[in-house]
Amino acid sequence: MNAINNGLKALSCGIGALAITAVMSWSFVQSTAAAPGSAETQMARLTIQQRHVWFGQSQPAVLVD
Repeated sequence: MNAINNGLKALSCGIGALAITAVMSWSFVQSTAAAPGSAETQMARLTIQQRHVWFGQSQPAVLVD
């Protein structure tokens, strides 16, 4: 009887965890989805900053004990 109770507890905890995960996942998808009818597309932009070697350190600092 004890093994059956432990099995039912594990099963109910697993089902509860899956339910919570599903609700949180759906909430995340809904909150990050684009509004219907919006034609705005976002593009990633790559920006390159030029480094001036003559200002500051050209190499990262190394800490030595």
